[in-house]
Amino acid sequence: MAAEPTDDRLEKLIDLIVRLSAGDLSQRMETSPARDSIDAVTTGINLLAEELETLYDELEARIAHRTELLERAQNELRRLVDTDELTGLASRRLVRERIDAGLQTADDDGLAAVVILALRGFRLINDTFGHSAGDAVLVEVAQRLRAAMGDAGSGGHLVGRLGGDEFAVLVTGQDPEGVLWTARTVLDTLRERVVVNGIQISLRGNVGIRYAERQLAVEEMLRDADAALEASKAKGHGSISVFNPAMHEVVAQRVRVASELRAAFSKGEIEVFYQPIVGLADATLAGAEALVRWRHPVRGLLPPSTFLDIAEDAGLMVELGRCVLTQVVETAGEWAHDPGLPEHFSLHVNISPAELAHGDLTAHIRRLLDDAGLPGPRLTVEITESAIMTGGPDSRQTLRSLGELGVPIEIDDFGTGYSSISYLRTLPAVRAKIDKSLVDTIASDPTQVAFVDAIVRLIHAAGLTVVAEGIEDEAQAGLLRELGCEYGQGYLFARPMPAAELGRLLRAVQEGDQHAAR
Repeated sequence: MAAEPTDDRLEKLIDLIVRLSAGDLSQRMETSPARDSIDAVTTGINLLAEELETLYDELEARIAHRTELLERAQNELRRLVDTDELTGLASRRLVRERIDAGLQTADDDGLAAVVILALRGFRLINDTFGHSAGDAVLVEVAQRLRAAMGDAGSGGHLVGRLGGDEFAVLVTGQDPEGVLWTARTVLDTLRERVVVNGIQISLRGNVGIRYAERQLAVEEMLRDADAALEASKAKGHGSISVFNPAMHEVVAQRVRVASELRAAFSKGEIEVFYQPIVGLADATLAGAEALVRWRHPVRGLLPPSTFLDIAEDAGLMVELGRCVLTQVVETAGEWAHDPGLPEHFSLHVNISPAELAHGDLTAHIRRLLDDAGLPGPRLTVEITESAIMTGGPDSRQTLRSLGELGVPIEIDDFGTGYSSISYLRTLPAVRAKIDKSLVDTIASDPTQVAFVDAIVRLIHAAGLTVVAEGIEDEAQAGLLRELGCEYGQGYLFARPMPAAELGRLLRAVQEGDQHAAR
């Protein structure tokens, strides 16, 4: 009797289930012609496998999409972290990361140096024109630096913003001369003024350099670069300083001076000296310029060159200016009621750009004048022409309101900046002061005489009188007199003196001692 055919469908079905359970969802089993219960189960499992495979494919697609989105988000987050939001330059974090990596190759044509640029007077730009203008300046500087340094990914130097008004350039593959060339190029980007809302803003800056060394840490590298930057600021704007260890003491000293200066206001250590201003035609005493001094308890009497720059960086110029203004007005008030005081005698006080940008300057001066019972003409405000030109509409309105208060306006350091006839005619100024640098060589250089002559004519054409500062000998005074300069100031006539000494000089003038007045 022949054996019946073996039905292996059940084994195949079990094998299918095992493969599907193992994750191979592409497996299928054909049904037989019998169309029995095994085939029914097979059909059901095939349908379930197809549904699972579809679900699995959709899940994989979703996972792939979500993974792509996550990678994009991570890349965007990395870009945001690595990029300064305002300027588009490398962020401080990325700069630190690149310094850290570069220090490992500092001796192998890798990172050569960190060059830090800081803008000077940036706080004043924000105070005068608003933070949007300050942001516009930062963006413009960033674009100039990027253009000057090239694309870091194409062989250029990495340019980043450390924060505020500080930028960093990571110089790679350069010798010391190449690094210095880069530093000079960085400063050159500030030569052209920035135009914001139709107003030209002059830029100033300082640069500090720290050369890379393998054993340095990132924090040390940036700290030393900052020390070099502070040393550069101490030398004046436009300077470049290369780090040396002694600079840490310079930084510490500037911090100490700023702290002591804050305390000096309340301790009464700020004093005002006065340098007489005389009529060149007859040597009459026409006024005196107020010059700030700091009577330091340890270092003695300090000239402004030792602390004004620090005061500016520390944001103390307004407080310092208010301290000087108060003393000047009080002194002028004491003398104003003396019947022997020359009729047109006035005390001149310099107003810094920071003070001019302060919204309540006119109200503050009005209060001081009222408290002292002082007529406005007895106080003259001196403001540099560069501060006037870059001060914006609000600053010019402040000057006009001071003019309405009766306080004469004098343009200081004329001939060293813009020298624009347009603002000479539109501002309520009554005098312009020729800068000392123009007077120094007038007696020895004929071309300088012609130049000063042109400036005097320009001032007179605007209806203003002329004051020349820095006159040290009779030859200079004689030439200026011949050119039509009305007033003079300098060591030829008198050195800066305390208020009490000027008071004695005024009394001598009142008594008719013209020799003492000279």
